[in-house]
Amino acid sequence: MRLGVLDIGSNTGHLLVVDAHGGAAPLPAYSLKEPLRLAEHLDETGAVVPAGVEALVAFVRSAVEVAEDKGCSEMLAFATSAVRDAVNSEDVLGCVREQTGVVIEVLPGEDEARLTFLAVRRWFGWSAGRIAVFDIGGGSLEIAGGADEAPDVAWSLPLGAGRLARTYFGHVPGEDELRELRRTIRATIAQDAGQLIRAGTPDMAVATSKTFRSLARICGAAPSAEGIRVARALPLGELRRWIPKLLAMSLEELSGLPGVSADRAHQIVPGALVAEACMDIFDLEALEICPWALREGLILERLDQLSVIGGEPGAAQ
Repeated sequence: MRLGVLDIGSNTGHLLVVDAHGGAAPLPAYSLKEPLRLAEHLDETGAVVPAGVEALVAFVRSAVEVAEDKGCSEMLAFATSAVRDAVNSEDVLGCVREQTGVVIEVLPGEDEARLTFLAVRRWFGWSAGRIAVFDIGGGSLEIAGGADEAPDVAWSLPLGAGRLARTYFGHVPGEDELRELRRTIRATIAQDAGQLIRAGTPDMAVATSKTFRSLARICGAAPSAEGIRVARALPLGELRRWIPKLLAMSLEELSGLPGVSADRAHQIVPGALVAEACMDIFDLEALEICPWALREGLILERLDQLSVIGGEPGAAQ
């Protein structure tokens, strides 16, 4: 079947068109992206501003046209932290539904962590043993761990790189502000860290999504042009050496780093502080980078559901 996955993230709107069937890896066929940055387009009350809603509606409308043109038999549409946490979430989704006909499901943070874990498990397989998974998005940080396909523990924290950039980096922060940010990040992560730590050291610690991929690239990982099957990692020691350099750079200098796009350059420093805290608190020397994340987890779960319902996925449409 040809499936469209519409991901309304805190940073980016992304339509991924894939050819998929049970028992095989989803094969990307087309991708449409737009930097919506919803996590940073909130007013003082926490509502998505009208300009943000208009941009979202326009992107969804374009995504519907692309999905139809590419022959998608089904489109799964979901939103994550920025929409989930907005005080006008229902109004935003209602506006999208009325103007485009698309019903967007809001994923709870725990489901984000669970589905990302599923994608990582399928990518690395059973030989990975017990895994711990970390995902820094625009609005939230997801953490999950376990030895099966479903994680034993999964939770979400309001530590997304976009959210922190909006709160702490609207100007150049001083030493006291950076210290307070670092303390806040670590205290928030440590509060529930025991959920993962009690199971012992994981056999593999994994990071997913754009922020971690960018940080790994800065720290020497292979470029994306070498393909998704090249092993990549983010070493804690190298990240620690880079953080003071990142703090001293301008946005223009940050956007010139390998793996960093101009629209996300302002999120690299807060993302790096969250990544460092994760590895420090959970005593991890490095994180393996997984090319699959939430979107792939959603696709895999949908294929599993269709297989249970009645054979070939296409029959359920």
